[in-house]
Amino acid sequence: MKKKFNITGLCVKDKHYMVDISDKIEQIVTMVDEGEYFTINRPRQFGKTTTLNVLREALSEKYAVIDSSFEGVGDNLFDTEEGFCKRVFKTFADSIRFTDKETHQLLLKYNTSKNFGELSDAITEFVLESRKKIVLLIDEVDKSSNNRIFLQFLGVLRNKYLSASANKDFTFQSVILAGVHDVRTLKLAMRDESDKRFNSPWNIAAKFEVDMSFNAHEIGSMLLDYQSETGIGFDVNAIAEQIHMFTSGYPYLVSDICKTVDEKLGAVWTEESIYMAVKAILNEKNTLFEDVIKNIENNEDIKSVTNELLLSGSHISFHPFSYEAGIMYGIFRNDKGKVVIHNKIFEELIYGYMTEKSNIRKLQVRISENELNQFTKADDLDMERILLKFQDFMYEEYRSEDEKFYESQGRLIFLAYLKPILNGKGFYFVEPQTRENRRLDVVVIYNKHKYIVELKLWNGEKYHEKGREQLARYLHIQNIDIGYLLVFNFNKSKEKSSDWVTVEDKKLFEVIL
Repeated sequence: MKKKFNITGLCVKDKHYMVDISDKIEQIVTMVDEGEYFTINRPRQFGKTTTLNVLREALSEKYAVIDSSFEGVGDNLFDTEEGFCKRVFKTFADSIRFTDKETHQLLLKYNTSKNFGELSDAITEFVLESRKKIVLLIDEVDKSSNNRIFLQFLGVLRNKYLSASANKDFTFQSVILAGVHDVRTLKLAMRDESDKRFNSPWNIAAKFEVDMSFNAHEIGSMLLDYQSETGIGFDVNAIAEQIHMFTSGYPYLVSDICKTVDEKLGAVWTEESIYMAVKAILNEKNTLFEDVIKNIENNEDIKSVTNELLLSGSHISFHPFSYEAGIMYGIFRNDKGKVVIHNKIFEELIYGYMTEKSNIRKLQVRISENELNQFTKADDLDMERILLKFQDFMYEEYRSEDEKFYESQGRLIFLAYLKPILNGKGFYFVEPQTRENRRLDVVVIYNKHKYIVELKLWNGEKYHEKGREQLARYLHIQNIDIGYLLVFNFNKSKEKSSDWVTVEDKKLFEVIL
C-alpha cells in the first residue's frame, strides 16, 4: 500500500511519510533514564500523540510502558475519590491489553483501591512486582487538568516521587503528561477547603526543552522517504527550506503542504507549487485555524500583542513570564529574543481575518466593482499602477488621518486593497524583516513572478534613505531587479509623490502618501 502524508490523528511509519524525529526521541529517552517526571506541553496538532507513540516503541525494550489517556473514559471517573481509585488501574490496563499482557494482568491484580492512600500503596506493590521499571504516559491531560480528583492524583505521584528520591518508597521510573497546558502551573489546595494555601501538584516536573518543531533537515528526511518510494525527482533541500520558511516547522502545516502538493497539485515539487499549496491551505477551514482565531479573540493580551506585531510592526522583546498563553497556543514563538507570530501561514490567516472582520471589507467590495484588468498587463501585475491608484485612494479617503491611524490601519488597508486585484490568480505573504524603523515587506506572487513591496512609516529623510538601501539589499537576496516602496507620511505639509530611483543597481518605484 502506498504511503500518504497524514494530517489527521496518529502518524504510523508503515502507512505515512514521517519526519525522522530520532534525535528528539533520544533526548526524551535520556530524561526517562534519569528518572525525570515532566510534561510535554505543545499546541494543538503539534505531533504530541505521534511523538508519544514513537517514544513508547523506543522505551519498550527497557521499560514496561503504560501509554494511556483519560480522553473518552467518561466524566464519572472523576466524580469521587473512591470511584477514581477503584477504576484508574483498570483504565491503565485497558490501554495496554494488546501490547503488554503481563503488565496488563498485573495492573488488574492491584485494581482494588478505595482511596488515594490505598492507591499509593498499590502503586508501590505494583512497581515492586513488575519485572521492568514502569514508565507512565498520559496523553490529553487537558481533558482532566481542571478536575480536582485528577489534580489530587498528580499530588499522589508527586509525593511518591519525593519519597522515592529519599529512598523511602518505590514508584514509577518516569511519568510523562502530554497536553497543551503546562500542568506545572496548575494549583491545588493541598489541605482542607478552609485552608487557602495552594500548591502545585506537579512542581517536581523537570523542564521539557526538546524542540518539537521540524527544522529544514528533518523536513527533508520525510521528503527523501517520499522521493525514494515514488521515484519523483526534485531538489529536496530547496523544497524543505521553502516549506520551513512558511511553517517554521509547525508539524501539521508541514504535512498539509506536502499532502496538498502530492494529492492536489499533481506531485510537482517546485517553489511555485509550495506557494500554490500555501494559498490552497489558507482557503480551507480547519480546526487548527479555528483554534488560532478563537484563542486570539478570547484573550485580550494575545490580541493586543498580535495587533502590535502585525499592524504596527513593533519589535517586542521576549520575556519568559510574558506572552505565555500565546506561545502555549502556538500563536507566538521566541525568535532570537523577539516575540513573533509563529509562522507565515498564521500571519496571513490573521491578516485575512482582520480584513474580513473590520470595516476595511467595504474597501474590497468597492475595488471589486472597478475594472480590475487595469492592474494587469500581459497577465502580469502592473504594480506601478496599483500603487498609484492606492495613493489616490488614500489621499481621497484618509488624508486627514494622523500617524496613529496609519500605524494601526495603513498596512491592513493596503493588503485589503491587494486582495481583489489578485482575485485567485495570485497571493501575498508578509515578510517582516528586522522590524527596524517599523518596516514590513509584502511579497506578492502572481503568474510565477514575485513583487516586493516595502511598507514603512515616514520617519525623516535619513531613515528614508536607509529604507531604500535596506530594500535594495533585500532585492539582491531575492535576486530581483525591481522593487517598490510605499511610505505612509503623516506629515500634513508633505505632498504626495511618486518617482523611480536607482539604489545599488536596483530600480525602486517609490510612492509617498
